[in-house]
Amino acid sequence: MQRPPASTIPDSPGVYLFHAADGRALYIGKAKSLRKRLANYFASELLTRTRRMMAEAESIEWIVTDSEVDALMLEYTLVQKHQPRFNIKLRDDKSFPYLAITRYQDWPRVMVMRGKRRKGVQYFGPYAHAYAIRQTRDLLLRTFPIRSCTDSKYKSHEALGRPCLLFHIERCSGPCVGEVTEEKYLEDVEGMAAFLDGDRADLTSRLRTEMEEAASRLEFEHAARLRDQLASVQKALQRQELVSTRSETFDLIAVEEDDLEAVVVVFNVTRGRLTGRKTNVIDKVEDVTKAALIEIVVRQTYGGDTPPNLIVVPALPEDVDLWREWLGRRRGSRVELRVPQRGAKRRLMETAQANAREEFARHRMKRAADHNARAKALRSLQEHLGMSEAPLRIECYDISTIQGSDTVGSMVVFEDGLPKKSEYRRFKIKTLSGQDDFAAMEEVLRRRFGAYRAELERPADERGRFAYPPSLVVIDGGAGQLGRAVRVLDDFALDIPVVGLAKRLEEVYFPDRETPLMIPRGEDALYLLQSVRDEAHRFAVTYHRKLRSKRMVDSVLDSVPGVGPARKQQLLRRFGSLKRLRSATFEEVAAVVPETVAREVVAALTSGGSRS
Repeated sequence: MQRPPASTIPDSPGVYLFHAADGRALYIGKAKSLRKRLANYFASELLTRTRRMMAEAESIEWIVTDSEVDALMLEYTLVQKHQPRFNIKLRDDKSFPYLAITRYQDWPRVMVMRGKRRKGVQYFGPYAHAYAIRQTRDLLLRTFPIRSCTDSKYKSHEALGRPCLLFHIERCSGPCVGEVTEEKYLEDVEGMAAFLDGDRADLTSRLRTEMEEAASRLEFEHAARLRDQLASVQKALQRQELVSTRSETFDLIAVEEDDLEAVVVVFNVTRGRLTGRKTNVIDKVEDVTKAALIEIVVRQTYGGDTPPNLIVVPALPEDVDLWREWLGRRRGSRVELRVPQRGAKRRLMETAQANAREEFARHRMKRAADHNARAKALRSLQEHLGMSEAPLRIECYDISTIQGSDTVGSMVVFEDGLPKKSEYRRFKIKTLSGQDDFAAMEEVLRRRFGAYRAELERPADERGRFAYPPSLVVIDGGAGQLGRAVRVLDDFALDIPVVGLAKRLEEVYFPDRETPLMIPRGEDALYLLQSVRDEAHRFAVTYHRKLRSKRMVDSVLDSVPGVGPARKQQLLRRFGSLKRLRSATFEEVAAVVPETVAREVVAALTSGGSRS
């Protein structure tokens, strides 16, 4: 990449982006002085990973900000949006379980949740294990009997007018059947939230006082119930380890690393008790110091969450005042970064560091096995297919249909030998009226690579779903399907390797060979191709079945009085398929639609054929 003249680069704070030839952001960084920072990338001596990034970079752009803190905030936003390959990132932590209360609902529900955070939901955690949360939840439901059932189960019992088993065993106060007032219910919700947020002393004191008062009034049954509730709360408290005699709230971060990766352990301490912990792995795609690594961890941990007023770290960032100001903006008040020197926090840091070492040792063993196996499979595939480079991004396409109805196509993506499900796409075939797998495959590929061509015409920062080309295209099928794929790639002037994998004998077809290749059984290359093909087939069949079930339900219900598009959608969402709808009881159907309509539905299904 050609070095921009120094005079054109502003000597101001800002963010810079290195782009690849296809417009992808390779690396995004911040700088106090863009001019001085960018000069470092064009020095004669570069670290290995930086040299690799510069070899791929084709262009650079920068965005000037008012201050270094603004640059830090913009950098976080852009990294989250573009996910650049050469930026160090915490691997996805969406698998960590949280205990959550759905505040947005009229009758809030307590549940274990994973995944992206939702608006109107209050989260507590994360926890290391889902079973630990469920045990805590079940104990707390004795004291705060709020609902934990699904919305569909709640509506079903509301329609039936009968509570479920949880009400009878005193784990729910029965809001579905009006057994509790809204005021009392919300009081229980607030009580559970306060307990999970660390306010335990007031709760135990209140329960003990109420128990003693009930006993003094000779209300022994009520006193016994309060005694059991107190015991449940104390048992739940025992599950949260006491780590500080002081009632203080803070996060503690420990890091264990080698040249390639690092393991980060975050302990959440609320009012002196360990209330949550999570472990994350970092790919070190650039060479960084311990202080720089702490900066990355802090930015990615608190870029989307509110930080506590104290964060304990093993090393301070280089410009600690900058990070305190950034964290303060995120919290809305002062945030302290501190390295523990003695006392309880020092001992807790040693515990967290031991956790990080143990987790890193386990990860290193798994990494050696997984990484070596994937690298071996990719090298094997490169050799068998005669490619100049290993196919780091593989896209596979499949068609699913039954006698030409509900024809769909699938596209699955494997990167570095692993499925990347966020990149999967499905296609409802639009141009065919009968069965023609070859034409369906051509339509799918034209839509995919036509979209890729269209994306290249857009500015790099606005490119979306189909912006990146594969290293290898795999077609589920033989010479016929492969021929259509070659035609599409030629029409779009794309030089992308493409092969077909036939199911019968697992032959690999090439565009320029008459005889297919038989990769020997047991070869890693064949196993990888089969995995990609089978995943494309599974994804296509799943979509096809969904469309077919919807069509069958629609066709049966079209003539039922009182069933329009909205109610058809409700029934399909509740039962999923015609088979399950036919086997449903009248009460189950009536929980979704009015009773008069439910009778018509059951009658139509009963007279319309067998229940198979």
